[in-house]
Amino acid sequence: MKTTATFTGNPAPHVKFEMSDLAINGSDPAFSEPLHVGRPNVGSESQLLARIQDAVRRRWFSNNGPFVQEFEESLKARLGVRHCIPICNGTVALEITIRALGLHGEVIVPSFTFVATAHALQWQEITPVFCDVSKDSHNIDPGEIETLITPRTTGIIGVHVWGRPCNDAALLDVARRHGLTLIYDASHAIGCSAAGIPVGNLGRAEVFSFHATKFINSFEGGAIATNDDALSQKIRLMKNFGFSGYDNVVHIGTNGKMNEISAAMGLTSLESMDECIAANKNNFLTYQNELCDVPGIKLLPYDARERHNYQYVVAEVDERAAGLHRDELMAILHSEQILARRYFYPGCHKMEPYRSYFPHAGLLLPRTEQLVQRVLVLPTGATVSQDDILAVCGIIRTSLSHAPECRRLLLKRQQQYTGAVERQA
Repeated sequence: MKTTATFTGNPAPHVKFEMSDLAINGSDPAFSEPLHVGRPNVGSESQLLARIQDAVRRRWFSNNGPFVQEFEESLKARLGVRHCIPICNGTVALEITIRALGLHGEVIVPSFTFVATAHALQWQEITPVFCDVSKDSHNIDPGEIETLITPRTTGIIGVHVWGRPCNDAALLDVARRHGLTLIYDASHAIGCSAAGIPVGNLGRAEVFSFHATKFINSFEGGAIATNDDALSQKIRLMKNFGFSGYDNVVHIGTNGKMNEISAAMGLTSLESMDECIAANKNNFLTYQNELCDVPGIKLLPYDARERHNYQYVVAEVDERAAGLHRDELMAILHSEQILARRYFYPGCHKMEPYRSYFPHAGLLLPRTEQLVQRVLVLPTGATVSQDDILAVCGIIRTSLSHAPECRRLLLKRQQQYTGAVERQA
């Protein structure tokens, strides 16, 4: 039986309750257009276009324009932080922060993160030392850090994965006892809190990303938040070639400036932040309600005591209980045009150049190795409707309740594909 519902987020999907309805069994995909994990949020299109038109009329596109200044002030007010410096993107923001703090030698980071966290170190010839994560939070495990500290260690970078803050108190304790600099990659975590403190106020500095896929975006962009006045002054010099006034270069620097069009998007996105959080939370609660009794599917919860942006709906797939491996379930969803993703596969330690530098790193990262095989991030965001989510959950339920048959169909498809490739060769 194929039941068609009225869906607001994507044209003509179908709720699927039987094996015959699944695309891997020859049926049409549930969605006629791809359903992404995170399509960009725009906010008020008219307000965005008015701002862009204003920037064009002013002919002031870069070099700390009015929108960049306004974006900075809005971020500071939202985060409750002394300084929040807009940067062209999150990766450059990390690189500038690392250099401004004088990190060198070795810095301890999780492997369960986007590769930019490690690259921002390696790019500056600093060795990222990969630390395992907590099974429950997916964040760097403070209890594992001390075994990795050497005379060359100068810092720790915690990553607030999924916007769930790291254990700041424990990390700060380790950093203080060993004289290490603590900073955070807060790419996921704007609008979140740790022990009631807004993210942005932790460590020596925190780095945000406003990439298009983030729920607050500036097309492409980032920011560095800190309560350290001297550090802020140094970062401002470094992100603008070291200029201090006209024709006066006083420090080594690079081009990390945010442009006016990006800031216009950032301001428009910030204005719709509360509405986006509400939509994300409603989506998460729907997924939670629909999947709470599905064997082998565990949604990573949010701490009700803290503020969250609910940007990511993160499921762990237990193959033994579910009957399908995470990758098999992902293949089924992809066949329905539901582009669920396996973050942060396969782990930074298995990407180049790190897998060549540290070929046996995985032996020290058992929880990371497990998570990269289990995590599946599901579509959410302002463009995903409740009916869309019901369709996604219906497909998951149907697939897992017919796991052996789904596995057989997937194997058959793979064999057909392999055969076709061999015939073309």
